[in-house]
Amino acid sequence: MKKREKIYVTKASGESVEFSVSKLKNSMMRAGASKEQIETVVAQISDKLYQGIPTKKIYREAFNLLKASSKHIAAKYQLKGAIMELGPSGYPFEKFVAEILNRQGYKTQVGQVVKGQCVSHEVDVIAENEDAHFMIECKYHNTPGRVSDVKIPLYIQSRFKDVEAAWLKIPKYASKFHQGWVVTNTKFTTDAVQYGTCVGLKLVGWNYPNGESLRSLIDSLKLYPVTCLTSLTGYEKQKLLENKIVLCKELLEKQTLLDEVGIKPSRIITIMNEASLLCRQENHETK
Repeated sequence: MKKREKIYVTKASGESVEFSVSKLKNSMMRAGASKEQIETVVAQISDKLYQGIPTKKIYREAFNLLKASSKHIAAKYQLKGAIMELGPSGYPFEKFVAEILNRQGYKTQVGQVVKGQCVSHEVDVIAENEDAHFMIECKYHNTPGRVSDVKIPLYIQSRFKDVEAAWLKIPKYASKFHQGWVVTNTKFTTDAVQYGTCVGLKLVGWNYPNGESLRSLIDSLKLYPVTCLTSLTGYEKQKLLENKIVLCKELLEKQTLLDEVGIKPSRIITIMNEASLLCRQENHETK
């Protein structure tokens, strides 16, 4: 039997890498797909592979196949792309990050001007509890292949130290643990991670750090954006975002939000069912 030729795929960054069946299977497993669904998708995609095929095309084919059998599984499968649909402004992403912290017991404020020791700073998210006080910068990208290099944490650390110097002079904050954060929906370069670790800046990326990455937090807290929902049109997603509705759980808590953006009652049941299944779905991510 003739050995099958290795297939190389083209990533969004332009990099060429060998196609990995295990990566494709793992991405569907994380989304909650059944073994049967996974095998069906892999079989159909394997027949359509060619040298240099864009990973985007493989992803789109897998998404369409999953959507045909299970909308909420497809919704979770497209999570990374759904986060990129939160733009073009960064506000929905900032609100999304704040909600993650709210679920972890922090009190948050979004889009605040904070007085530092030397100058004032526009801060994306401030989070605090009884013991800690965080200044969080959100680096949102709406195109794949973008990364946050070392210049980002260098800049944020200098801003944080100016803010921290002012916070330490305020009695109610002086005894708290203060930290600067950078949260991105893509990746950090190795130098960015090395610098952040060295100075004590917390970095949260799509797959970093292990167990506490943005993707892991979203899955564990079941905080999925409305842009995940396959039963919404692009226009409807945009209308919800314009009305500052970012999370599926907001729709579940107040169904009339769909009426308010002009969605017909005949479709609302389908949308609500998908949102409900997505938000209560078991987490299949492997440890």
